[in-house]
Amino acid sequence: MSNVRLAAVAGHFYPDDPEELRACVCDYLAAAAPLPNVPLPDRPPRAVIAPHAGYVYSGPVAASAYSCLVPARTSVRRVVLLGPSHRVYLKGVARSTAEAFRTPLGDVPLDEAARLSALSDVRPNDRAHLAEHSIEVHLPFLQVVLEHFTIVPLVVGDAGPEEVGEVIDRLSGGPETLVVVSSDLSHYLDYESATRRDRETTLAIEAKRTDLAPDQACGSAPINGLLHYARRMLLTVTTLDLRNSGDTAGPRHQVVGYGAYAIH
Repeated sequence: MSNVRLAAVAGHFYPDDPEELRACVCDYLAAAAPLPNVPLPDRPPRAVIAPHAGYVYSGPVAASAYSCLVPARTSVRRVVLLGPSHRVYLKGVARSTAEAFRTPLGDVPLDEAARLSALSDVRPNDRAHLAEHSIEVHLPFLQVVLEHFTIVPLVVGDAGPEEVGEVIDRLSGGPETLVVVSSDLSHYLDYESATRRDRETTLAIEAKRTDLAPDQACGSAPINGLLHYARRMLLTVTTLDLRNSGDTAGPRHQVVGYGAYAIH
């Protein structure tokens, strides 16, 4: 393919050696376990929310979401990925014009049919995708867990719950489609303060509130859109994991929060 979005954070957020990367993801998935006393449906989720920091920090929590997808290895054929814009101010939702996104594990093709049929009013903006890590870091997990799939990568900027929810609704399809929303939680609070805030945010997510703010979750806009869709479709949110960088690999005086959630 000639038009490929190259990996921007390989070797920084996650290993750039293919064998090391695959082994790293497999180790996280093998160690993943849901929170105690969490009842999980016997079917794969229709959507997940998972973090997007460097793997040493958020990888264990992201794996809690992706381990739920193992039973859907062959049935999920398309993944709609929505992440916040960290580096480019963006109004609305931006799609990519690339044919594929590349990671050290190979190229993931974009779903051209879905893009053309469902996203006519979502603007192309390759600059928003060029250096954005919020979508890229999820691809190696998906490449390890799923067999064959295409992606619809969307960077979400200043957009309301109804706007984002409508995009998700148009792309949601059936069991062949998985929606992944990329978001960390609180940023740079001390451990105790972060723990309190992230618990409050988690309660709001479980209640499918659509008024999350950026200081609660950097991906608040795509989360709000997903929860708007979940409310309309009478879906249920289950918290799979809730930790922060002080629990995984960092100091506790200033942490970043991470949560993993499944929507059935």
